[in-house]
Order: sequence, then structure tokens, then C-alpha cells
Amino acid sequence: MKLYRTFSIALLGLLAWSGVASAQKPFTPGTWTGLKNQPPSAVAHTLLLTDGSVLVNSFFFENHVDAWYRLIPDSTGSYQNGTWVTAGSLPSGYNPLWFASAVLPNADVIVMGGEYNNGADAWTTRGAIYNPLTNAWTTVKAPTGWSTIGDAASIVLPNGKFMLANCCTRDEAIATLSGGTVTWAATGTGKADENDEEGWTLLPDGNVLTVDAYVNSYNSGGMNSEIYNPRTGAWTSAGSTVNQLWDSAAACGGSGNASYEVGPAVLRPDGTVFYTGANSCGAGRTSIYNTTTGVWSGGPSFTGNLDIADGPAALLPDGNALLDASPGIYHNGSKFFEWDGTTLNSVPGPPNASIDPSYVGQMVILPTGQILFTDLSSNVQIYTPAGSPCSGCAPVITSVAATLTHGSSNNIIQGTGFNGLSLGAAYGDDAQAATNFPLVRITDSTGAVVYCRTHAFTTMGIWTGSKNVAARFNIPSTIALGPATIEVVTNGIASTAMAVTID
Repeated sequence: MKLYRTFSIALLGLLAWSGVASAQKPFTPGTWTGLKNQPPSAVAHTLLLTDGSVLVNSFFFENHVDAWYRLIPDSTGSYQNGTWVTAGSLPSGYNPLWFASAVLPNADVIVMGGEYNNGADAWTTRGAIYNPLTNAWTTVKAPTGWSTIGDAASIVLPNGKFMLANCCTRDEAIATLSGGTVTWAATGTGKADENDEEGWTLLPDGNVLTVDAYVNSYNSGGMNSEIYNPRTGAWTSAGSTVNQLWDSAAACGGSGNASYEVGPAVLRPDGTVFYTGANSCGAGRTSIYNTTTGVWSGGPSFTGNLDIADGPAALLPDGNALLDASPGIYHNGSKFFEWDGTTLNSVPGPPNASIDPSYVGQMVILPTGQILFTDLSSNVQIYTPAGSPCSGCAPVITSVAATLTHGSSNNIIQGTGFNGLSLGAAYGDDAQAATNFPLVRITDSTGAVVYCRTHAFTTMGIWTGSKNVAARFNIPSTIALGPATIEVVTNGIASTAMAVTID
């Protein structure tokens, strides 16, 4: 099993493609800004909801009823000047840290498992679903026969179904939701090793990529990767990662316990997956998976004993990947980088970087193209990148009613690229914050920015190309009447605005 993290909570403060020429021009780093209104408590996990708000859980590493909050942008669309509202609490006794999570196609949120529960080692099998309309959580039972879920990987497949790993076995299951009831079905035959410490990355063809974190018959050299095919429900080898990415003491010529950690993986608009590692032998190694050829190549190494033994990354609108690395396994002193496909460019860190290890960080892509960053403290920061959205990456609206009624539901919007070219953000195995779904943003006659709750997505698959897809959206009754403009935003990149009338 893994080497468990040791907490110092007091010290935490209770990439180039078409249109992207970052490798050919001077790199400009982004900037960090704190929220004007910080959250009521320390916060951890982050998820962007389909109404444009950000869901976060409060963080108390003890037996505690952890409240959840939502960050609501102000009337100009600013998250920096946003306000916090309560978002209920999980069912009694369920207060997890490092768990599986996803926004579902019906706009609800599912969380499952937890490495810790109520501040104690647990690998709990508990779970819950959050309904943003009722602001309430309801219990979800684990798949039959599972005794652990823990810090599990999860993903929403292109068909909209939620796939969950058991942290500590080779078991995986797919959830079907109907009338508030969750039914689980086993999947994932042929997995070469247990799921512990492994993350999942959705690929352009709808398959799922992982890097094995344990030596086995397929991974005798420590560098095996696997692909899950949702159509067959089976795993097959995706070949050698060239560099070993998971941490093992023996790989560094030393002794002691291995953590088995890997880092986050980000699919970029050039079709490559940048996979980071925790193999801290003086330089954290990375590998690059080419989704067109199915071939791995070695990536650059972090210097200064940096690696990512769990930690966040996020795709920026220009195609770069923002990364949070720190020294060795779980040590303080985070350093931040943007990977542009050629170079690991150093960028400034947020205020707590010097006392943070990478694993405390969480990132989520905001509709503004900024990155919201939390670190188990109440000091929430926003990273504003310098680059512009990559060419061809924006969603395109092909059809929406010219006149829309305030307070109406189930309005249809159609177009291309509504699910983007990537899941967006990533984090080893302990957290997921995908944003590969369309948001509808209206600027009304007063100039106010209004997000409409979207749901019923045609697909949750990425790289949909010229295929026309659709979503439904609900318009708040408080929106101003008169001329307005409407946009679709995915992974922080907005479509060209279209004129509509709100009546």
C-alpha cells in the first residue's frame, strides 16, 4: 500500500498547437490574486457547477460536520469579487478528504469514498449526491461487495455514465442513475494491477488512459500504462511510459517505503497527454503520450528535487498546462510551472507556496479562463494566465432561439465543441474537477453577466469536432428583459456571442 501523508495543518494557514506559438515567442507568466471575500473556513475540493458557481467543501481534519459552500460570481462575472453561499452538508458521519467526484450530465454532483473520513484513515465506501436545485445531499450506496473506495479515481464517460474505481482492488463499476436511484454494474476486465494511486484521463477517442503504479506481470519494468475501452469494458496495455512515473525507493537507488504516487495528467489541444510523476530521484520525471500514434516519449524533468507526488494541474485557455510541484514526497515548498509543449516555464506561486506541498493544492478552470486554487486553507487564490485562447478551441453555437423567456426551463442550445478538447483540470487519483461540459452565459440588457443552469448534455465526450451536440438550459427569473447576448463556455473558453432577446 501507500506511504500515508503526514499533516502540518497549522503551517497551512488554518502547452504549442495551431494558433499557439508559445515556443516561438517570449513566455509571459500569469499572475495570482486573492479573493476579495475569502471563504468562511479552510476549504479543499473544488468543482465547477453547470450554473457557473464553484462548489467547495470546508476542511477540518477531525470529527466534524463539514459544510459545503458555493462561490457565486458577481454581476460582472468576476469570481475574485464573488460571494459565498452555503451548499448544505453531507449525510451525518460522512466528512471525507480525498475522494472521487464528478459533475453529472443532469447537473447534479456525485462524491464517493474518501481516504480519510472524520479525520481518520478510512478508505470509506460512503457516498452522496448533491442537487443544486434543492441544495441538499442524499446518500449513495457503494457497489455491492466493495469494502473500500477511498481515494479513488473516477470519470464521466462519453455516454454520460459515471465510472468509479475501488482504490485498493482491481474493481471498477459504472453507475446508472434513474429517478434518484443509483445502480452499479461491474466493468474493467483485464486490469493489470490494483487501482491505488492511479488517475484517469479521457482521450479524444473516448477511451481512458492510466499509468500503472504497481509492478506486475505487465509492469515488471515499472513503466506500464493501460487503456480502458468503454465499448468493451476491458483494459489493455498502452505500452511503456519510457520514464517511470510512480514513486519507488528502489528506483532511486535507495531504501525505505515507496509512496506509489503519480502526478496529474493533462490532455492538451495538440493531442498529447503530459503525464507528471512522483519518482523523486533528484528530478521529477514526466512522460508524453501521443494520442494519435499511441506512442509514449520521455518528457522533461523537474529540477531541484521537484516532482508531483499528488498535486493539481489545469489546462489553460492557450493550451499550456499549469502545474504545482514540490520537493520529494509530501515536502513543503511548492513551485509552479506552465508546460507549453516544449518547456517547463517557471511562474510565480500563490502566497502559501513556500509552506505548501503539492498535494494540498486543488485547481479548477473558471468560465473566465482563470484557475481557482485552494490549498486546505482559507486563502483562496485565482491564477490569471497571460496567454490568449488557442485557435480552434472555442465552442461554436449553431442554433438557439432568438427570443428566450425569463424563468423558463429546458431551452435548447446546439453547436460544436461544447465539450472542449480535455477534461480540464487533473489531480493524481484523489480528486477530479472536470469542466468538459457547456455553460450558458448571458449578458443581459443591463450589462449583468448571468449564468444559466445547463443539463441534459448530448455527450460528455471530448474532441467532438464538427458533430452537432446540444444541451438544455434554464434561465433565471431575475434576468433583465430586453436585448442580450448569449455565449457557450467550455474549459474557460467562450464562443462568439450571439444576439438574443429576453422577454
